[in-house]
Amino acid sequence: MSEEATRTLENFPEESLEVKPLCEKILSYFPNADIDLVQKAYLFSKKAHEGQFRRSGEPYISHPVGVSEILAGLKLDLPTILTGLLHDTVEDTEVTLEDITNNFGPVVAELVDGVTKITQLSFKNTHEKQSENVRKMIVAMGKDVRVILVKLADRLHNMRTLGSMKYEKQLRIGQETLDIYAPLASRLGISSIKVELEDLSFRYTQPARYYELVQKVAKKKKEREKYIGEVKKCLTDELGTHVKGCYDIQGRPKHFYSIYKKMAASNLEYEQVYDILAFRVLVDTVPHCY
Repeated sequence: MSEEATRTLENFPEESLEVKPLCEKILSYFPNADIDLVQKAYLFSKKAHEGQFRRSGEPYISHPVGVSEILAGLKLDLPTILTGLLHDTVEDTEVTLEDITNNFGPVVAELVDGVTKITQLSFKNTHEKQSENVRKMIVAMGKDVRVILVKLADRLHNMRTLGSMKYEKQLRIGQETLDIYAPLASRLGISSIKVELEDLSFRYTQPARYYELVQKVAKKKKEREKYIGEVKKCLTDELGTHVKGCYDIQGRPKHFYSIYKKMAASNLEYEQVYDILAFRVLVDTVPHCY
């Protein structure tokens, strides 16, 4: 982080402290970001949502902040992050698109409008209609993929905080996420969001199977870690011979929903599934990939 960015954070106003971690995350990859504009969007959204609370009892502003932190985690640009902070203001408060334009410019206003339109779509919540639902999302997105990215972050944050909802709503939202949002994240190549959406959906749509699988995976942890260590050593020895430069080897179990799908598709018990581990090798040049 640059000296200028560090100074900006040192003088952070007390009224915006909730958004300081978000600003730190933005400055880590965009040192020249206009943090004053982020604070302005935060305070604007906080005032608009004043008196509104989430089902968990938290002030509503915690949701837009959470959405924006997910977007910053993807290292997205400032208009997208501002949209994350403002995405519910037009739909849920008295704020208008004209207010957004006057305060944050036409690009952010268009993104907020796009997210609002997607939120108002009605989907056919069945696996058979999955392609039609995804098509609806893409049409509503218009010309700017950032609209979909904000909506995915919005859904991910809602899924992370779904525990405070009634069971019927958890089931409906979880199934909708599995049918529409996880496949959309997959099509866009955002595997981190796809994986988390699938696992959270699995947890809420089939809790008994989810927690049973979690326990079985946990029981094999020591055995798995030993095997990962052995494979990493073999790969390290081999890479040391062929790759000059930096590389990183990561081993982990596949995510729960992926394991469950394999079990269900082949009618297998967990103990009968052998390819539950995935290894990733990161190298510093494209030729080294081959």
